[in-house]
Amino acid sequence: MTKPVIGIDVGKAKLDVGVHGDKKVRQWSNDEPGRAELRAWVLQQEASLVVVEASGGYEAAVVSELISSGQAVALVNPTRVRAFARAEGLLAKTDKIDARVIARFGAIMKPQARARRAEAQVELNELITRRRQLVEMLTAEKNRRQTASPAIHKHIANHLAWLQDEIDDLEQQISQAIAANPTWAETAQRVDSAPGIGPITAATLVADLPELGQLNRQKIAALVGVAPFNHDSGKQRGKRRIFGGRTSVRSVLYMATLSAIRHNPVIQEFYQRLLGKGKLKKVALTACMRKLLVILNTMVKTGQDWNPSISSPPI
Repeated sequence: MTKPVIGIDVGKAKLDVGVHGDKKVRQWSNDEPGRAELRAWVLQQEASLVVVEASGGYEAAVVSELISSGQAVALVNPTRVRAFARAEGLLAKTDKIDARVIARFGAIMKPQARARRAEAQVELNELITRRRQLVEMLTAEKNRRQTASPAIHKHIANHLAWLQDEIDDLEQQISQAIAANPTWAETAQRVDSAPGIGPITAATLVADLPELGQLNRQKIAALVGVAPFNHDSGKQRGKRRIFGGRTSVRSVLYMATLSAIRHNPVIQEFYQRLLGKGKLKKVALTACMRKLLVILNTMVKTGQDWNPSISSPPI
């Protein structure tokens, strides 16, 4: 018999589970006991693939637990699943329908399963994610301070000080975690040698882009979401747009590129050349993000630190 494909629609409180070819939809609670029961049931099915729709982080625990159990799991973008459903004429949307659609999507489209991540890498990712959350809070508080009354300034100042202390502590933990892993430390040190790349960008690449140095330039650009996709029809040529990818990596890469167009001679020259050809600044910046990523990918793949004479692979 063909091994089944299972689809999971993730909610904050519950997990709706469908099996391709079976109309029945099962449900478990999205908590530790519920996920344990689901994991045991999935392993009994000997599924070839479990497809989980990304749901703002609520899917993280169930994906991690299933992968840790040796189950092949693919995490897919909800936009892809909805486009697939519309193509099949399925316009209605409920949790039960979604679970069946996700299972059918997995059986037909066969998305790639995620590689198992070591516990240490998961913990590093959580540290970096938490730092990013606190930085966002710090920015929001600074913005509030500009319009707050003098009576509130002290409260905001105290909160800003606490947030900064927490961020400093997290950065120290991140640095220690990377230093304790020779492979991570080597990768972080190598990419940090490129002008424009800082310790947090390097740490994010280590945690959120373990494929760096293992894929070709087209695949690594598409994985991050900096590869432009065509939008043409007949003789009409639409604008190329980037889509999808790993938001956390793209965010730090954007900030690194802003620095690189000022301090990195290869990226600076490329950026100015694109502007000279009449490209919009946003388009030129996106192209520079892709070029910088390709350079970093080449550096890790070849085991070489930054060198302007060899760090400019074709874009």
